[in-house]
Amino acid sequence: MKQEFPKGEIKSIQGLSFTIRGDDIDTDRIIPARFLKCVSFSALGEQVFADDRKELNGNHPFDLDHNKGANILIVNDNFGCGSSREHAPQALMRWGIRLIIGESFAEIFFGNCLALGIPCLTASKEKIVKLQNLVEKNKHQIWNFNLKSLSISNQKETFKLNLGEGTYNMLYSGKWDATSQLLDEEEKINKTFNNLPYLNNFKLDI
Repeated sequence: MKQEFPKGEIKSIQGLSFTIRGDDIDTDRIIPARFLKCVSFSALGEQVFADDRKELNGNHPFDLDHNKGANILIVNDNFGCGSSREHAPQALMRWGIRLIIGESFAEIFFGNCLALGIPCLTASKEKIVKLQNLVEKNKHQIWNFNLKSLSISNQKETFKLNLGEGTYNMLYSGKWDATSQLLDEEEKINKTFNNLPYLNNFKLDI
């Protein structure tokens, strides 16, 4: 089945959640360096946390059957630190992750996620631990994220989340999606291109 990637306005996300516990999980763990040689990002989802998964021999959260199909990831502090490889959010997205909630995120990782339409929201350590405990206690509950109210809920409990105003506006308006904006302006781009004097007045003497 063809995988759908984020595009346009992102105002709500619904789905199953799961957790990755631990602070300072870096991009080298999310996608090991040997996979950076790939020609395209398409196969990176299969390799996300490759070394950790091999070490845990099928017991890593990304391998557990009840997490298959989940699209919301709950993490701890300084997630995505280390090298600034864009392959890390690409791998997470292609595995199926559409939203990440944690205590904090490395700045470049946060920006790379935003460029792919993966919101990264934060909450206090106390809230994150409580949310992780709830997610792990009931692995089949559906969670609803609402950008307008900056919250995530399982119908019984609601957690308020934090997000900067600039990032909020980009997600809410769809301006994070530079490619779609470019395609939407195709007519204007072609008109400008056709009116460029240094193209239309250029003559090649042979």
